[in-house]
Amino acid sequence: MISLTHEEIDYHGLTESVRSDSCGAVLLFLGTVREMTGGRRTVALDYDAFPEMARAKMQELEDEARRRWPVHEVAIVHRLGRLELGDISVALAVSCPHRAECYEAGRWLIDTLKITVPVWKKENWDDGATEWVHPGVEAGTAPPAAEPGTDS
Repeated sequence: MISLTHEEIDYHGLTESVRSDSCGAVLLFLGTVREMTGGRRTVALDYDAFPEMARAKMQELEDEARRRWPVHEVAIVHRLGRLELGDISVALAVSCPHRAECYEAGRWLIDTLKITVPVWKKENWDDGATEWVHPGVEAGTAPPAAEPGTDS
């Protein structure tokens, strides 16, 4: 399951969606909004994406993970919109027969998602400054084409 949402992520339901009697390992990763980034205090994050492109890239990642590891199920949800401290921005659940391959697949999925999926975040700092960021893209670069905040 691949999804983008403006709603809170149901990580319990996500975890249950990948569980199977054929798998001895289920890994859940939650990315949350943290307070400190690079010595600066964050008050909120705003996420924006190109939904069709983001979903397609997320599906490519799932397909590749299934080729590389004996993945039974994968579920990836990324939240869009304004998120406050502690909110879950991304959740990933994966199941495999054994824990080592489950850890490897999960880590590869989240690490690759963070640098390849066209989802941008705007850091809102406590000094009033803001900055659009995406790993692998120069800091301060807003999403190309549409203005941030367009319908996602």
